[in-house]
Amino acid sequence: MSIDPQAITTLKRRDPTLGRIIDRVGPCTLRPQKPYFAALCEAIIAQQLSIKAAATIYRRFRGLFHGRTPTPERLGALSDADLQAVGLSRQKIGYLRDLVRKFADRTVPYWRLSTLDENTVITALTQVKGIGVWTAQMFLIFSLNRPDVLPVGDLGLRKAVELWYELDGLPAEAELIKIGKCWRPYRTVATWYLWQSLDNRPLRS
Repeated sequence: MSIDPQAITTLKRRDPTLGRIIDRVGPCTLRPQKPYFAALCEAIIAQQLSIKAAATIYRRFRGLFHGRTPTPERLGALSDADLQAVGLSRQKIGYLRDLVRKFADRTVPYWRLSTLDENTVITALTQVKGIGVWTAQMFLIFSLNRPDVLPVGDLGLRKAVELWYELDGLPAEAELIKIGKCWRPYRTVATWYLWQSLDNRPLRS
C-alpha cells in the first residue's frame, strides 16, 4: 500500500507545526517492506542495539543465507553456533527460534497479516517471544504501511514532539494522543515526519 497523497495536504492544513516539518523533510518515502519473516528477524536482531551495530549483525545474519531470503525453514536449518558466530546472543537466538515455531504452527497468520486490523496483528505478533507492542507497531508502520499508527511509547517520537511543540518534557501517552488527534487518519505519516525531523531513524524505547 502506498501513502495517500491526501495525507500531506490534510496534515499541513490541520497542523501548521507539522506542516513546517513536512516542508523541511520533503516527500514521504514510506514503502512496504517484505517479506514479513525477514522483517521480523531484523526487528528482533535490532532490539537494544545502536543502529550501526544492528546493521552490522543483520548483514552478517543475511550472509548465512548466501543471497537467499531468510525463511522459517532456512533459519531452522542453521545451528545455534552459526547464529552465535554472527554476533547474536543466546536470548535473541531463542527469540528467533520462537519466531520460526510461531510461523510454522501458524500462530502468526503471515499469509493474511495485510488483511487483519491493527489490534489483531499486534495480538498475533506479541505471542512471539521478544516481540512487544512497540515492535509490532513498527511492523505495522514499515512492513504493512498502515496509515494511522501512533506508537505512543516510542522515544524518538516523544522527543520530536517535545522539541517541536515546545513542551517542558517528554509528553505522556495521553498528551501525545491529544496532540496527534488532528493527524488522524494519517498518524503514521505524521510519526514518520517527526522521526525524520530528528535527522535519525526511530530511537529504540
